[in-house]
Amino acid sequence: MTIDLAALPQDFLWGTATSAYQIEGAVAEDGRSPSIWDTFSRTPGAIDNGDMGDVACDHYHRWREDIDLMRQLGTNAYRLSIAWPRVVPGGDGPVNAKGLAFYDELIDGLLAAGITPSVTLYHWDLPQVLQDRGGWPERETAEHFAAYASIVAERLGDRVRHWTTLNEPSCSAWIGHLEGKMAPGLTDLTAAVRASYHLLLGHGLAAQAIRAAAPDAEIGIVNNLSTVHAATDRPEDEAAARRHDGHVNRWWLDPVHGRGFPADMQEVYGVELPERPGDLETIAAPLDWLGLNYYFPAAIADDPNGPAPRARSVRRLGVPRTGMDWEIDANGIETLLLRLTHDYGARKLYVTENGSAYPDVVRPDGTVDDPERQDYLVQHLAACASAARKGAPLAGYFAWSLLDNFEWAYGYDKRFGLVHVDYRTQRRTIKGSGHRYAEIVRGHRGVRRRAA
Repeated sequence: MTIDLAALPQDFLWGTATSAYQIEGAVAEDGRSPSIWDTFSRTPGAIDNGDMGDVACDHYHRWREDIDLMRQLGTNAYRLSIAWPRVVPGGDGPVNAKGLAFYDELIDGLLAAGITPSVTLYHWDLPQVLQDRGGWPERETAEHFAAYASIVAERLGDRVRHWTTLNEPSCSAWIGHLEGKMAPGLTDLTAAVRASYHLLLGHGLAAQAIRAAAPDAEIGIVNNLSTVHAATDRPEDEAAARRHDGHVNRWWLDPVHGRGFPADMQEVYGVELPERPGDLETIAAPLDWLGLNYYFPAAIADDPNGPAPRARSVRRLGVPRTGMDWEIDANGIETLLLRLTHDYGARKLYVTENGSAYPDVVRPDGTVDDPERQDYLVQHLAACASAARKGAPLAGYFAWSLLDNFEWAYGYDKRFGLVHVDYRTQRRTIKGSGHRYAEIVRGHRGVRRRAA
């Protein structure tokens, strides 16, 4: 399969992505306070193998080595997240100078290497002290998030232009508060709906705070979206697919585009929103771009006795799957990019995460060949280029992930990295997929030179 690299703009960002809790480690160093993931990972049975992020990839101490890996890959952008409990350990109040200095130095290191930093302010690691006060179901958490955003933007905004408020708020709300499979591990529909509301309110307030501190900032929000199909042509399954689309897609897209929260889903949830005058306008703060995290499609059947949204995913037979048992459908990323373009009027799009986990094997010579991940990468990049050719304003692609890392409730067994990490020695080895990605990046630059 070939990738139509000429369809991608000349200033395309070729990046990799990580998040703070998944790679940094150093959870108790230099003034960092516990996050909800430190707490959740210590809950018996919550994480596969009892793993936790205390050391992870030790990026806190090895970030210079990791920047060198990015240079070897030839990427020109890096999507990282800031750890709120490292910068403001109390959730609100005093700033931790050492924590902020770490990111200050990291940004300078990236820029010195010719790599554009793309900063995410929240990738799920809420300070535990704020969870103890109610967490995202409470309005004050959104207000504290905006204050934290202001602190970071004031410090880094002279060098960082690309800002993400929230990463995958649907996971924070639904998986963390409704399904109980992620921190903080609740199974409470009312708490989940309230959390979803305050996450998006926090997004809007943070966008305002970033713009005040860094007027030239380009601000977006990142959502994890899926294409949704009814498992059969039964009317009940069609209706369930519509509910699932509302749950994973429209609930998160409509409010930030000024459409309010979908009325049909409010009826499905049956939970009164904690709305105050002016909130919807704040949530719909103007965006410079949208971020798409895409991994798999969803085949949906009716589940009348199940929890909201009363829809369940159906495992289709004979369909290729990743090591996460996620269905592979590269066409889905093209479909979603075009949906964001045509249905929501996106002016600029980034694929902010896309990747696959497989059970990698280190060969006797120390190399890691991963042909399945290479195929996945090429298929999805080809679909991205096709979407760009059809008019999607795609400005960059960030592979998930730079490094193998702590994969949340799956612990360390699931490896998404373009770079293999030996967690015992912390040795990094670029996999075959990393070398393939580097070839693609070089190929695009060659297209640019010929076009010039």
